[in-house]
Amino acid sequence: MNVRKMLTVAEVLHSANQHSEDQPQRTCIGCRKKASRSELLRLVAEGSGSTAVLVDERRRMAGRGAWLHPSETCLALAVKRRAFGRALNGATGATAVERWILAGKQAAGPLQKSSVTAAKTVQPESGSEN
Repeated sequence: MNVRKMLTVAEVLHSANQHSEDQPQRTCIGCRKKASRSELLRLVAEGSGSTAVLVDERRRMAGRGAWLHPSETCLALAVKRRAFGRALNGATGATAVERWILAGKQAAGPLQKSSVTAAKTVQPESGSEN
């Protein structure tokens, strides 16, 4: 006997909300708000004794990572709070990050707002290449 269970609207909505909560969440080092990894930039220290911070576009570079919204506001907050040095063990040179964010803003053009959702990364997450 094949019996199908009818779902209520509440059960369907609850199931849909659970899937969005299953997305990995990270905290922006600038504004300290949580967001999914796809909305944030991954940053790593360059290594080899350098204090430079690099943008890990593919999210596969070795080492400890920090996460930042791709906006000038969050970048300014991170610099003001000295968050790069704490998150990446002494790394302080954020010029590469500034150039990356400013280049993304210029590529967006004057018509689009510089917001967190406007500059989402498009690279797949590690392990999700299906």
